[in-house]
Amino acid sequence: MSKPTIGFIGLGLMGRAMVGCLQDAGYEVSVLGNRDRSGIEEAVARGGREAGSAREMAQGCDIVMLCVGTSEQVEQRIYGDDGVLAGAKDGQVVIDFGTSLPSSTLKIGADLAEKGAVYLDAPLGRTPAHAKDGLLNIMCAGDEAAYSRVKPVLDVLGENVFHLGKLGNGHTIKLINNFFAMTTATAMSEAFAAADAAGIEREALFGVMSAGPLKSGMMEFIRNYAVDGKIDLAFSVANGAKDVGYYRQMTADLGLESRMSTAADATLREARDGGDGGIMIPEMVDWMGKHLGSGRS
Repeated sequence: MSKPTIGFIGLGLMGRAMVGCLQDAGYEVSVLGNRDRSGIEEAVARGGREAGSAREMAQGCDIVMLCVGTSEQVEQRIYGDDGVLAGAKDGQVVIDFGTSLPSSTLKIGADLAEKGAVYLDAPLGRTPAHAKDGLLNIMCAGDEAAYSRVKPVLDVLGENVFHLGKLGNGHTIKLINNFFAMTTATAMSEAFAAADAAGIEREALFGVMSAGPLKSGMMEFIRNYAVDGKIDLAFSVANGAKDVGYYRQMTADLGLESRMSTAADATLREARDGGDGGIMIPEMVDWMGKHLGSGRS
């Protein structure tokens, strides 16, 4: 059986690594980027084709993949005269690899279904380095028959590929995961800042905290920066603020009032809105050290 043709929208660090992985596995890939053309040029140099529009891409591909930053950007690529929806066709599968709002995901899924296409949400875990080697964690949800059809392609990209049930479950689980991760990261950053103020060595604090049930990989990411100056988590404050904000919107859409996300949301938004959105999450240790005393910049 011949390999399906793939259209890929979003050539950031993660997207271009995924495209390279697919091309290395022998898939025919057409690409569509934004302002930065370096990812497009890399894909074309490896034998890919640049699509003229999302509509044209959808008309010519069996599977359309999106890897962009926000739900707004996803909707911009789906809707409009030259969007994916305009070119969608019966039997096509469209996959969103980003971290999006479940309410948006369900709306897009319903609209694509009217054209006979199927929408899957498949947010990612791990880094572009893992993507290059096909070692991502992929949290896919949506129609199980469509998932089964595209799973051979997902297996090229991912070491751990999960099917999580109905459409929207992947994005929901990813937002819960990222809310918890950002809450842990900001709390650990504050813990180090408080220890500094009290004259306690950072490694001594971490030694005690990590000896018990608190120990986690996220704590270790923050510790590695706080003690060794290493950034193992290349995830920006702006992205963290966006994901926690999406989590809060998601819980509100469910008729819930999130309590535990309040502090992480306010802290990350304060850092982002104060001009520090580009720093990496582990660097919140430094941000806390500068801002914890007054509570405001």
